[in-house]
Amino acid sequence: MHLTSARRALVVTAALGLAFASAPAVAQPQAAASTNAPVKVSLTVKGPDGRLFKGKITTKGHDVTTATGGTHRCDGTNGGANPSAVPTPTAALDDAARKRHFTWDGTWYASFDDFSVDAIKNVSGGGVAYWNIAVNGTSIPVGGCQFKLRAGDKVAFTWTAF
Repeated sequence: MHLTSARRALVVTAALGLAFASAPAVAQPQAAASTNAPVKVSLTVKGPDGRLFKGKITTKGHDVTTATGGTHRCDGTNGGANPSAVPTPTAALDDAARKRHFTWDGTWYASFDDFSVDAIKNVSGGGVAYWNIAVNGTSIPVGGCQFKLRAGDKVAFTWTAF
């Protein structure tokens, strides 16, 4: 009888060992890596009469304040576009304006959770044009506070007639 109990214990131990060895590992929660690390981008602003600004800017998503639109976040989380803060084209424009001492203005649209860029260096669309935003030569499909920039991107704000 003692030998039977020992065998049972051995079989149970082996079975439990196999069960634990083949069980899937449980993922431990890890801190999300910051996606809002500063990136360096090339920024160009082209008005109706030529280039208004060209330079490299280091930027990350942040709150933006305009005379017309007030202060709002502009960090890629706008409209649920990204799950965490990221660098954006409008934040890059804002950083360039502050660092290089020029103005820009934009209207805030709560329904889009984004700014419409209305004027850069006192050049406005005036109802006949708008400021198009392109990254790497392609117009962005979302607002300038929603699009995620990556290091080395080429950002262009171009005055574009209707």
